[in-house]
This record gives sequence, C-alpha cells and structure tokens, in this order.
Amino acid sequence: MHDLSQLRVSITGHVALLTLNAPPVNALTRILNDELTEALDRISELDEVRAVILTGDGKVFCAGADLKGRAETIKGPGDLPAHSRRTRECFHAIRECAKPVIAAVNGAALGSGLAMVASSDIIVASEKASLGLPEVDVGLLGGCRHAMRLFGHSRLRRMALTGLRVDGAELYRLGVAETCTTPENLLATAWEIANTIAAKSPVSTRMGKHTLNVIEDMSLRDGYRYEQDMTAQIGKTEDAREAQLAFKEKRAPVFKGR
Repeated sequence: MHDLSQLRVSITGHVALLTLNAPPVNALTRILNDELTEALDRISELDEVRAVILTGDGKVFCAGADLKGRAETIKGPGDLPAHSRRTRECFHAIRECAKPVIAAVNGAALGSGLAMVASSDIIVASEKASLGLPEVDVGLLGGCRHAMRLFGHSRLRRMALTGLRVDGAELYRLGVAETCTTPENLLATAWEIANTIAAKSPVSTRMGKHTLNVIEDMSLRDGYRYEQDMTAQIGKTEDAREAQLAFKEKRAPVFKGR
C-alpha cells in the first residue's frame, strides 16, 4: 500500500488490520472514503490476506459524514451525484471485498459509520460502542437501508426517527454483535475470529462470502440452488481435496488457495 493519510493498514500473518485515522472523530471525509475503497479493492486481490479487521482509532469508530467537507465539495451541478456515488461505493467495497471483514466497533458508529459496520461480515462491539442514525437531527437521511440488515422494524424506525443510539451491550442482546467486550479485549477478540477464518481454505472463505452476498435477497429455492451449485464448484478445488484428506488422516490441512 502506498502512503495513506487517514487510514492505517498493517498486515500480520494472513490478516489485514485497517484502522480509520481521521481525527478527531473519524468522520468519513472524501480522503478516508477513497483510501478505504482503494485499500479494500487491493486486499481483494492480495493472496496473502485471508481476513480483514476494520476498526477506528481513538474513542470513535466513525461519527458519520463529514458535513463540513460535504459543503465544500458540493458546489455545482453534478457534485452531489458524484459525492453520493463515492459514498455508497465505499460501503459496497466492504461488502464486496473478497475477504471476510470483521468490524471491531470501538466507539460510536453513526450514519456512515453504521453503514460501514452493517456492510461487514462479522461484528464485535466494545462496551463503549454504539450504533445510531443521527441524520434526523441535521435534516438528512442515510444508512437506514444498511441498518435494516441489522435491526428489526420497530427498533430501526425508532433509531431513524428519534436518533436513538444503541450501545454495545444492547447490540449483543439483540444479536447484532457477536459479543460485547471490554475496550481492552476488543481487538484481541477480533483477531481471534480473524485468525480462525485465516486458517480455513482461502478459496472456500472467498467463495463462501461471495455466495452469502448473492443469496441474501434470493428466495429460499433459488438461494439454496445457487448455494448447491457453488458447493459443487468448491468441491472441485485442490483445497477441498486437501481438507477431506486431512480429515481422513486426522491432521491439520495445508491449504494453497487453489
């Protein structure tokens, strides 16, 4: 990765750690938006990376849209559609990243921050974490469709219409987050999950995530049929044969990603 100014990227073993670093509250500036999109696109094609952890530096995960920067960016015809496109493609870059993304939510994830979390595959939350849709207080909308992937009807509408924030303990109670940890244990928990994923066949996790994305909005019949077709494809890979042989020989598999 070349020099990034608002995103820190480090790769340890087979896991990439992406840390939002746009003080003071990691608002989604145009720079951060573009750097995150680029980093995820590159990671999709880096064979050495098998899982991703996404977190925020400081006390906030992401406080949402950069309203000041938005006003400076949107000045003439075409500026708003271009801004909107960049923003939604950032969220899609998380969802469509070929490698599973674990959101380690260290603090408030509001608006755009909530959309980032909802676009991830697995969510772990700190006791200091919260998810919210504050747009109602600044005359805007955004993030509700992403939030529908996480919350039920009444809770979502209460969040959208009142600005209610849902804390880490409640996220765990609702089944939105896998766990609610102390702030000190948040990254260790995310790393444990990431390393477990990284130990699996990278071709299986890549094709598995792709399949989960595709079947999400399908009917039961069509979705399961697609899943069966993808299972047949995975079963033809070298990694699948190695997994079955290792199981038979009662040893740890050695995957090549093919």
